[in-house]
Amino acid sequence: MTALAPAVRRRAPRMQGAATPWLFLAPALAAAVAFSLYPFANTVLLAFTDARTLSPGTFTGTDNFVRMVEDHRFWLALRNGGLYVLGVVPPLVLLPLLLALLVRDKGPGVGVFRTLFYTPVIASAVVVGLIWTWLLDSRGLVNGTLQALGAISGPVPFLTDEYLLLASAMLVTVWKGLGYYMVIYLATLDRVPKELHEAAQVDGAGAVRRFLVVTLPAMRTTMALISVLSAVAAFRVFTEVFILSGDTAGPGGRDITLVMLIREVSSGLDGNVGYASALSLVLFALTLFLLLAVLRLQSGASAPGRAGAAGRGRR
Repeated sequence: MTALAPAVRRRAPRMQGAATPWLFLAPALAAAVAFSLYPFANTVLLAFTDARTLSPGTFTGTDNFVRMVEDHRFWLALRNGGLYVLGVVPPLVLLPLLLALLVRDKGPGVGVFRTLFYTPVIASAVVVGLIWTWLLDSRGLVNGTLQALGAISGPVPFLTDEYLLLASAMLVTVWKGLGYYMVIYLATLDRVPKELHEAAQVDGAGAVRRFLVVTLPAMRTTMALISVLSAVAAFRVFTEVFILSGDTAGPGGRDITLVMLIREVSSGLDGNVGYASALSLVLFALTLFLLLAVLRLQSGASAPGRAGAAGRGRR
């Protein structure tokens, strides 16, 4: 009995040490289950019911998805989401890179410009939306200035035209996101070896040529990341369109987005939670598809570069 006692005492601390990491992870895991996994699983179940805000509902199979196909507002929201992705992603991939190149070098006033570019990121989306609403209103600063200069005879309907409202919301999204993605590019630019730029400069490459053959290839992974982030955010847009349209989703509701439709359907004491859950599942599937598509395109674009590097290594 006495011979076994030391062995038991040696195993006890080892078992306690193995359990220690799980004890530290337990609060985070509990929060993830309570606020992420359980709500997602509940949304999947509700998507196949006719649940209301105050009623659990009954199982209806795929009725919500059939209704979705027949709902013209769903197709409008899908169209607007696609247009938003096409209008927002390219500027948010290219413009922050140009800004990062401008403020990369340390010099007098560069820190001020970095702060100014990043300020919209930390501003509240609602405040930003209200500021742009005042600017783009028919009696706002933009229309007033253009009329004073004689550029237009009447106010431009930035907030009352179907397509101009959507374009204005895209402008707000791009303006607010420039500083955030600029910081990501700045972190990547600092890791590009200066020797590559010096070698290209010795070979006679100018600034544009060095950007194309040195900087841009080094940015491919970061550009793919920003493409994914901006595309997912664009498809889930809500605040910009909601604020600029004044909760009307544009003239006749034709600028509605998927998130706005989900909110509209599920609002009130008689909100159709089942249909809203089905819409949420479709939104999740679309954002996942966008993520996989961008990553697939990026891997296909980088494959020739890897093959060329391997060929040069064999030679």
